[in-house]
Amino acid sequence: MPHLKQMRIAILGATSQIAQDLVQSFAENSSHNLVLYARRAEAVKQWLAGVGLAGKYAVANFAAFNADQHFDAILNFVGVGNPAQAAAMGASIFDVTLQYDELALSYVRQHPNCRYIFLSSGAAYGASFDTPVDANTKAAVPINNLQPQDWYGVAKLHAECRHRSLTHLPIVDIRVFNYFSHTQDLSARFLITDILRAIREKTMLKTSADYIVRDYIHPLDFCNLVNAILAAPAANAVVDAYSKAPIDKPTLLAAMQERFSLQYETVQTSVGLNATGGKPHYYSHNKRAAEFGYQPRLTSWDGVSKEMDIVVDRR
Repeated sequence: MPHLKQMRIAILGATSQIAQDLVQSFAENSSHNLVLYARRAEAVKQWLAGVGLAGKYAVANFAAFNADQHFDAILNFVGVGNPAQAAAMGASIFDVTLQYDELALSYVRQHPNCRYIFLSSGAAYGASFDTPVDANTKAAVPINNLQPQDWYGVAKLHAECRHRSLTHLPIVDIRVFNYFSHTQDLSARFLITDILRAIREKTMLKTSADYIVRDYIHPLDFCNLVNAILAAPAANAVVDAYSKAPIDKPTLLAAMQERFSLQYETVQTSVGLNATGGKPHYYSHNKRAAEFGYQPRLTSWDGVSKEMDIVVDRR
């Protein structure tokens, strides 16, 4: 990966879990000067104090973000982090996504050398994910029958289309499919958090018999991906996030049983929450991120087991 110089970076949406994981990774592995913006600035300050970073970075409300400041990069994490939140937000997700995207775009239009990284989602493909997506996959939007579970993905797709139209600006969208960290909200209804709760509470996990495959990116690999994009020559592009290797549900359950004594049984009816639609193969074979110098270090199981060790040890 190319050498990354010290940068002044604005983090939009600093209350999000993935943003906070990245801030901690930056604190450990870089000398970047960060300014953390959030609707709840006090919550960010409390979080910084709780992780031993009190006073290290400036924290501000979005009202303080303006074009007079100097930033080498803007990272936009504003949005939702779990299916329940996506369902609760409903159609307002369009307005929220547009509002904060435009905040960043307005700055980059005035400062065209400033990099802009937007956190998108694999849901932007809008596909059924009967097979993993790749560089040739087309987005599929049920334009004549849009349902609430489509809104999250369409909002991301809309932002991506807007970004690609601004070909002269250095904007890179990162589509995250699956992400797992020990800081995860354990109440979120993902397969991995359902597993984690069952292990911690020593309860029987009842999970659907559906065969699914997931590709969990670890916080350190996500940081590697962001750093690779920031260090590479400026580009207007989109990349899919990926680990060294995905993992299917039977393998994941068996490994969790062996390593963490997970108790589980499969049932025929789905017991999960699919606020953004069903996704049997929710991951990507699109390796365009490698063109930026990104090389994942961990497989899905490597990353999940590493983070699970931390969470389980907290019991």
